[in-house]
Amino acid sequence: MRFKATSLLTSLAVAAIYVSAAGAENVQMEEITVKGTKLAPQEEVLTINEVRESPARDIGEALKQVEGIDIVRKGAIANDVVLRGQQKDNINVFLDGVRLHGACPNRMDSPSFHFDFAEVEQVKIVKGPYDITNPGGIGGEIDAISKKTGKGFGSDLSLTYGSYDMTNASATASYGTDRYDALFGYAFKYSGVPESGDGKKITEIYPATSPNRYKADAVDSKAYEINTGWTKLGLNPTKNSRTEIAYSYQDADHVLYPYLLMDADYDRTHMLNWSYRIDKVSPLVREIKVQAYWDKVTHLMDDRLRQSSVGKPRIYSMQTDASTQVVGAKLHTALAAGPGTLTLGSDYYNRNWDAINRVAANGYVDTAMIPDVFTDNLGFFAGYEIPIVEKLILKGGVRTDQTWVKADKQTNKAISETDYTTVAGNIQLIWAPMEHLEITTGFGSGIRPPDPQELFINSPRQQGNPFLNPTRNNEADLGIKYATDGFFVKAAIFNSSLQDYINIVRSGTTRSYANIDANIWGAEFGSQFSLPYDLFLKGSLSYTEGKNNTDGRPLSEMPPLRGTLALRYDVNTWFVEAAENFANSQDRVDSALDEKPTAGWMTTDLKGGYNYKALSLYAGVYNLLDKFYYSHLSYQRDPFASGAKVPENGRNFYVTLAYKF
Repeated sequence: MRFKATSLLTSLAVAAIYVSAAGAENVQMEEITVKGTKLAPQEEVLTINEVRESPARDIGEALKQVEGIDIVRKGAIANDVVLRGQQKDNINVFLDGVRLHGACPNRMDSPSFHFDFAEVEQVKIVKGPYDITNPGGIGGEIDAISKKTGKGFGSDLSLTYGSYDMTNASATASYGTDRYDALFGYAFKYSGVPESGDGKKITEIYPATSPNRYKADAVDSKAYEINTGWTKLGLNPTKNSRTEIAYSYQDADHVLYPYLLMDADYDRTHMLNWSYRIDKVSPLVREIKVQAYWDKVTHLMDDRLRQSSVGKPRIYSMQTDASTQVVGAKLHTALAAGPGTLTLGSDYYNRNWDAINRVAANGYVDTAMIPDVFTDNLGFFAGYEIPIVEKLILKGGVRTDQTWVKADKQTNKAISETDYTTVAGNIQLIWAPMEHLEITTGFGSGIRPPDPQELFINSPRQQGNPFLNPTRNNEADLGIKYATDGFFVKAAIFNSSLQDYINIVRSGTTRSYANIDANIWGAEFGSQFSLPYDLFLKGSLSYTEGKNNTDGRPLSEMPPLRGTLALRYDVNTWFVEAAENFANSQDRVDSALDEKPTAGWMTTDLKGGYNYKALSLYAGVYNLLDKFYYSHLSYQRDPFASGAKVPENGRNFYVTLAYKF
């Protein structure tokens, strides 16, 4: 596998040296232009058009095509995003600035699961601690931006059907004038249980003697069924002001998670968002923006589909009833300050998280697994961007936060609450020494307090640590980007020094959390070249390595070297593309947590598309050779939960038909 990976790297390097920038002006050329010239430092953008070309079931799966992003595979959907080795609450997730959290203590319902990508126009990814406008996010940020309403009537219809009866259907309708606009949308998702390359369903990963195995009548059940509806209303009171209010509701039923000991009976998500923005208030005040939002998730999971529930007094032997709610507000102002722009703002949010666990062994008595924890965070920030000389821009900022955390149902009241005062900041330089070339460097120091689970979780298998310190990420980044009309290449390297990194530790059969010092470093490479005869060559590489400096061993849950090489023929109205994807084996594992090595793999994908006026048709086959393989982040290691690996999908087909006007 390492030989194959090396061969792929060599091919990519040779192509980068010898390829010439020539080709027709088409959609693919526009993509090169966008990626080459319109992104800020430490940022990436994924558009809905890129998502539609793939069979992605959710935002997490779609984001895999971005360098530096991996996912934790838990089942057919609800994949959890890993950004440069950072995951969970080290990454902020937003939809139009609305802070999102899942309710499940085992992150069944990852934050990005709670909206549909049919709502979204693009996803902005910030890599590293470079967002001063929001608290936390020491590893980065996933910010989904919803669709905007154009003038007149508009509609966007999409239907995807694929292997395992996978169905993604969505419809939006909108109407807009100079004064007001409205948008309504609905999406439906459904799938049977996927099969891996060995021909077995992912519900068949457990041995016949395991109590975690699925019942015979559940092996072939649906993998998930999800309905999502949303609306957004906009009003332009004046030519330089706008207000919007948006609401969405998601109903997810019967979501299977072979990765875990239980499956989700349901997830119910409400999201309400209001914003007001006014531009060009005066020569001094360039922009004022106010936002208020609320979201709530209720989540019920149990083992009624598993063998462990057989013979119990109730239909389940274990159940967790969880909910989380966030209420927040933001104030953002942009001011003219000399030759630059000064940004000032404040934000506040309150999050409540409550999870009740019931098990047969304890007589189904309610146990406060997450003991009704309230988190309040008040923050202030200031940033400044200034052109030092014609081709050199300096930008930086600082924020401070006060965080209060209180567990209302904590048994030991002496350790039921805590608070933190934190300061974070960053500085970045963007230099364009010559046409088409841009060099960026940055240093960021981000910090995030422990989350409620890390502080207060209470179960026979898991215990929180109320004495944890906040984690600080001191990160340095260096990037280079060269882009012309038909040529785009970028490379980046980063190093994160993590103080008081919150790591999982084991004591017998119980897990808890402890602060350690750690280091994560890595590199990324992305490229896109226009070749003669309407051909395009695309390639990407990502590598991340982590070390537990306190204990002198590898940091757990680190993705291996991964990459893609694709050749595309694109004449604007239609295209075909072949891609080779690979990941090296990962043997840098934490043996203290019984983390096991994972073998490398290589797969082949084929896809094509046709566009005629407002109609688009896409089709493809992924994992063409039906390879059986695992991604390294595909199972919960001991002492997590089941310890069972979930393989990736075998050969799978899909067809997407879209109509937009």
